[in-house]
Amino acid sequence: MSNTTKFEGLQVIGGEEWCVFEELGIPAIKARVDSGAKTSSIQANNVKVYNKGLEEWVKFEVNPIQENRSVTITCEAPLVDRRTVKSSVGISEERLVVKTTIKLGNNIHSVELTLANRDTMEYRMLLGREAINQRYIVNPAESYCMQNFSEEEVQEKYASHMAEKSGLTIALLASNPNLYSNKRIIEAGEARGHEVVFLNVENAYMKLDTKSPQIRYRGGNVLNKFDAVIPRIKPSVTFYGCALIRQFDNLGVYCLNTAEAITQSRDKLFASQLFSKNDIDIPITGFAKSPMDTKDLIRMVNGAPLIIKLLESTQGKGVVLAETNKAAESVINAFKSVQTNILVQEFIKEANGQDIRCFVVNGKVVASMQRQAQKGEFRANIHQGGVASLIKITSEERKLAVKAAKILNLAVAGVDIIRSNKGPLLLEVNSSPGLEGIEYATGLDIANVMIRAIEKKLNYTSN
Repeated sequence: MSNTTKFEGLQVIGGEEWCVFEELGIPAIKARVDSGAKTSSIQANNVKVYNKGLEEWVKFEVNPIQENRSVTITCEAPLVDRRTVKSSVGISEERLVVKTTIKLGNNIHSVELTLANRDTMEYRMLLGREAINQRYIVNPAESYCMQNFSEEEVQEKYASHMAEKSGLTIALLASNPNLYSNKRIIEAGEARGHEVVFLNVENAYMKLDTKSPQIRYRGGNVLNKFDAVIPRIKPSVTFYGCALIRQFDNLGVYCLNTAEAITQSRDKLFASQLFSKNDIDIPITGFAKSPMDTKDLIRMVNGAPLIIKLLESTQGKGVVLAETNKAAESVINAFKSVQTNILVQEFIKEANGQDIRCFVVNGKVVASMQRQAQKGEFRANIHQGGVASLIKITSEERKLAVKAAKILNLAVAGVDIIRSNKGPLLLEVNSSPGLEGIEYATGLDIANVMIRAIEKKLNYTSN
């Protein structure tokens, strides 16, 4: 049989295609076509198996739109298999397989879908070999050969899943509207029917007056309509950003984190003193002004290797590992010679470059992830190349995270913990924790949790 005869009657599909799952209630989802994968897979969260008569069924949630976690479709389908899948890094896990119908253009046929956490993938769905074999020819150079939907059409298809804007007016006070965390917060707020306005910290200014205090923005617009403010200010504008937050507070606007709480958390020395005072275990930490005390400072934290931190450091920047006492002396004295305040801290070798980030909202740990530093690197921060993964924390670690956030009076906090031979130790508390790493690692919609926390505080209920 010639190749021409073999492929007669088969339609050409591209390297990516729009799929429709009418039985699942998904009107459009973009899939990557992968003939190298046997089974198709779809992104799924909150997966639960239940009995429907004599059959096992699966209930799960899909976020069908790329780069938008706020639109959620609840799906149900019969369970047909449980398969063990090995990831690219060699970790095996059981995945559930469901059966449903798929529509590609005008073609409808049944398909098996593996339910997978594809949040870190570019596509919410992968169309595998079993679904396309004997039906289509793949031309990876083409896209959307079967059907194409514009952005406006996709928005229209999912309009019923987006709440109308009839709720709160929330300001997001930050510097970069394109950061993942900021985009997610705006998405989550709008999905719950609120108006979320991005305010650049440096474009806002204040009028201090007893009778009519104001905050103005970009040439004179008076900001007087906000119900709440979500502060996500970068360290370089902490002083000015906190002044704005205090002004919002004076105007009766609810601030998700207060200026005082942010200021305390950004001052690593003051925060460490508060933790020590409140019986929270931290790595042994030293602070001195004079270079004459350098040798004893090093001895005080059990010698090298040790960590040297700038008081204003963030995302792992301004943090140095000194592997010998001589190197530690050189670094400490170099920092002091330029009048820079530093902390010296014992190095927890047994942590093996791992730490735990707990995301705390209103006194509860809503998500946790483990961060593993790159080989040859001691900093586990995602911004320093650390790899995030899901982790189950202990009750002791949970209590430590909640207590640390409470001591600093932070409604939202990223609490970093390290496991040591002495038990869990608190590393630091971040008042503007990033969402990208922890949302990808856990599959949870943390931005939505933050918006709900504001609603609860303001006793807001949707219509």
